[in-house]
Amino acid sequence: MTAAATDLLNVDADLGPEELETRDGVREFVDRRIRPNIAGWYADAVFPQEIVPEMAQLGLLGMHIQGYGCAGKSAVQYGIAMQELEAGDSGLRTFVSVQGSLAMSAIAKHGSEEQKQRWLPGMAAGEIIGCFGLTEPTAGSDPSTMATTAVREGDEWVLNGAKRWIGLASIAHVAVIWAKAVDESGKARVRGFLVPTGTPGFTAVPIEPKLSMRASVQCDITLEDVRLPADALLPENPGLRGPFSCLNEARYGIVWGALGAARDSFEAALAYAQQRIQFDKPLAAYQLSQQKLVNMALEIQKGQLLALRIGRLKDEDRLENHMISAGKLNNCRVAIEVCREARTMLGGNGVTLDHSPLRHANNLESVRTYEGTDEVHTLILGQHLTGHAAFR
Repeated sequence: MTAAATDLLNVDADLGPEELETRDGVREFVDRRIRPNIAGWYADAVFPQEIVPEMAQLGLLGMHIQGYGCAGKSAVQYGIAMQELEAGDSGLRTFVSVQGSLAMSAIAKHGSEEQKQRWLPGMAAGEIIGCFGLTEPTAGSDPSTMATTAVREGDEWVLNGAKRWIGLASIAHVAVIWAKAVDESGKARVRGFLVPTGTPGFTAVPIEPKLSMRASVQCDITLEDVRLPADALLPENPGLRGPFSCLNEARYGIVWGALGAARDSFEAALAYAQQRIQFDKPLAAYQLSQQKLVNMALEIQKGQLLALRIGRLKDEDRLENHMISAGKLNNCRVAIEVCREARTMLGGNGVTLDHSPLRHANNLESVRTYEGTDEVHTLILGQHLTGHAAFR
């Protein structure tokens, strides 16, 4: 398979055989199953559940988790897969992220052995879909202010509250819900709970209409006296460390994924510029067009070097939290600008679904917002640089 036009420094040469195999396998899936259909899915606001089993067969669900039917691939392989998926569409990459990096990671990191055995194999096979309920209508960037509660009553926990912008919730079989758990002594701390979505009192309603992530599902969740057995509690790592460790997994995938949208937009602009004739020659023959293409290619290449560095550090267990923020902030910022610039090269045709850049740009408005806004990651990096927390 030929190198991407954006690979000015031959970064592909630093990828091993297994990493290239992952790239080529996911790219073939995207070319075959996503590209021919994504305009229709996006226009109709449809998430294509029929492709979930194929994603599972590729080992994409819980790809980085060891055991329990998961592929157990490296961080770099996972990142490469997310880049290729998002070249198809951010919403479809988001499905894999919510399923694997959030819901499955929460169970793998914080669940009991019994919980892992019960849920993870079916989730890896795509037979069970999960969601991750952290964000609330009034608690987005500051989850410490969440209002959802879990109160212990004898052998049960009773959950009440609301969650918003929860991916996959209306099609999920199990929800990982984070709540302020109040034990019988009156002490409260954030804990995670596994909630089968058929439990009485659990309601999930898709948020519509949306201008972004249209080939994906995001929902409002309502919890009204949802009663759970004691063993629904995730026993490990109580407190906000629990959901934050899962968010870091999702943020890592975005570092790579956003570049897939950028690369696809660049390639669309390059191809269009080569064949679109204006004033008797192709757009690609004009200096201003070449300047745009060069600037886009450079930013994508720098982002790929950043992603690969972060992935290698993650595989070596040397990755620090602020590094993930550097990758997420930079690569989302770069990607959305590349997609917008690519759209300008398509002229009026670029606002139709015949071409991908504006669809990618719209999706990236969501990607740069979830798993930490630009502002939040700026403050994380600012605290790392200065030693002063400026969140309040």
